[in-house]
Amino acid sequence: MAGPVLVTGGVRSGKSRHAESLVSQADSVTYVAPGPRPDVEQDPDWSARVALHRERRPAHWSTVEGVDLAAAVRSARGPVLVDCLGTWLTGVIDAAQAWEASSEEAYDLVRRELDGVTASLRERADSGQGPTVVVTNEVGWGVVPVHRSGRLFRDLLGVTNQAVAEVCDEVHLVVAGRVLVL
Repeated sequence: MAGPVLVTGGVRSGKSRHAESLVSQADSVTYVAPGPRPDVEQDPDWSARVALHRERRPAHWSTVEGVDLAAAVRSARGPVLVDCLGTWLTGVIDAAQAWEASSEEAYDLVRRELDGVTASLRERADSGQGPTVVVTNEVGWGVVPVHRSGRLFRDLLGVTNQAVAEVCDEVHLVVAGRVLVL
């Protein structure tokens, strides 16, 4: 694996487990868990998911949490696993309090943040610092969300996924635990 790899798929499709397997043989891995902000109260279901992911990670992996994904990717040495762009996007929108912003303002905000993320992924690939695996969700295949915030998130994540896929060498689609390299 030379350049970044984007791992995408539906909820509970096996994306994270597959992404972890791509770096599992490394002596050390930086696991980047971007957003939501730690000061935001989490619901019990979300907290349980986070705990499950933490328990599954090997003890020799280091974890970086926070919304500044570009900085986390730039500062990491060796293999990096980012899980996931959906939580990063939520954190970006939360931090800017942009859920009620116009679509144009929200797109501009995300595009500015994405420029830094994609630049950091390119820099890592060019520097040969080790593999980078980025996990994301495919949310546009289901029902149209009833609420504006859901539609905004769906659309912005689609834009985010396209921008990140553009700088990746491979995209892996995970469906029902099966992996298709696109």
